[in-house]
Amino acid sequence: MSRALVVKVTCGTDAPERANQGFTVAGAAAASGVPVSLWLTGEAAWLAVPGRAAELELPLATPVADLLDAVLAGGTVTVCAQCAARRSLTEADLLPGCRIAGAPAFVEEALRDGVQALVY
Repeated sequence: MSRALVVKVTCGTDAPERANQGFTVAGAAAASGVPVSLWLTGEAAWLAVPGRAAELELPLATPVADLLDAVLAGGTVTVCAQCAARRSLTEADLLPGCRIAGAPAFVEEALRDGVQALVY
């Protein structure tokens, strides 16, 4: 049995290099067949809104929109409930396949057996 990966990205266009690193790790894991759960908190919540991931540009890096598509194809993407509420976002505002959930769901995922959690 392979380990699963939970990646939490806490920034967006305010810290593009750090955000892109989190998406790169999640996307690489998903492309490798690793079960991935990507959590978007803080300013990263905006990246789950259609068209917003394309706003995060970083020279010599895979576009975040492409990485997000890779995770959505083989894993899950969750926006923090409080972060979404502070930004007046609902699931209807998000890309298909993205969900909104709170801290209890994150803790449950991160503490499962065989899970590695990373925060960017």
